[in-house]
Amino acid sequence: MNKEYINIALADDDEDDRFFFTEAFEDLKIKNRVSTFKDGIELMEFLEESSLLPDLLFLDLNMPKKSGIECLKEIKANSKFNEIIIAIYSTSSSEEDVENTFVLGANIYIKKPNDFEKLKKVLSEVVTTNWQYETSGLNKENFLLRL
Repeated sequence: MNKEYINIALADDDEDDRFFFTEAFEDLKIKNRVSTFKDGIELMEFLEESSLLPDLLFLDLNMPKKSGIECLKEIKANSKFNEIIIAIYSTSSSEEDVENTFVLGANIYIKKPNDFEKLKKVLSEVVTTNWQYETSGLNKENFLLRL
């Protein structure tokens, strides 16, 4: 992700979560462009049609129309999307959800923070991670981000 800016996308059906996510990135001293999508169908249509794919995709699991799990499966099945780093961004911290998304190939699992400062800290941590190094040593212990 050594570019002029980091291209970030968020798929989340909760309007407030999309707003706070965008606000958090505006507060961080990281050059970025954030695109948000209200459901999985809108996200997948964008990915299929776009020539500028996100570097980092935050994916909510529980969305209407097309879930985050369905999006994750489609993204991982298409080699066009191989370079996208996928962060699961969910209110759920169930062991089953963590396990499923790990097996399906997500890079990291984040339980949505309920505090704006914690949100900024989590987003900063994810964006500044050296993913080329991290994905080579990906294991279940470092998959779930705990702050």
